[in-house]
Amino acid sequence: MQRVPLMMIHPLSNIPSYSLPESYKIRNFEENEEEIWAGILTKAGEFPSINAGVDRFRQEFAPHLDQVGQRMFFIEDGNGEAIGTATAWFGELDGEKMGRIHWVGIVPEHQGKRLAKPMLTFLLQQLAKKHEKAYLKTQTTNLIAINAYLNLGFDPFTKDETEADTWEIVKAELRNTQK
Repeated sequence: MQRVPLMMIHPLSNIPSYSLPESYKIRNFEENEEEIWAGILTKAGEFPSINAGVDRFRQEFAPHLDQVGQRMFFIEDGNGEAIGTATAWFGELDGEKMGRIHWVGIVPEHQGKRLAKPMLTFLLQQLAKKHEKAYLKTQTTNLIAINAYLNLGFDPFTKDETEADTWEIVKAELRNTQK
């Protein structure tokens, strides 16, 4: 399937709850942890290098460093090593200001350990304190994540017929993979 960006929206009114597996915990980002954040997302395939990730962090978050410690989180394993990250950010979708699930990533060796849903529901709970809705951006090639988002109460967001058609293709692909 061709990689096409997709948007999803959550009403933040009915948030399911999932607990992290024992020995994992969620903690806030602390000052000067840009390389940890970039390292996780580089291992998860978002950046070609840690330096590229740090550059992106500075570009995107430098104007809002006062917010980062309250909105960016890490998952730590039982050894206290940060192995996942996600951000309960803010943004605008179709002219409406709302919360945003942003930069979600788990290092490959910890993927499949039931960490994503607890992290995402935690983020939704954080966003619900400040926003009435939240959105996220994903892509058609990320079917496992799209399925998880749908199960967490996210709905497809479409602005036009082309986006609606793309969602129909994604839904058909999801039905085929679940058979």
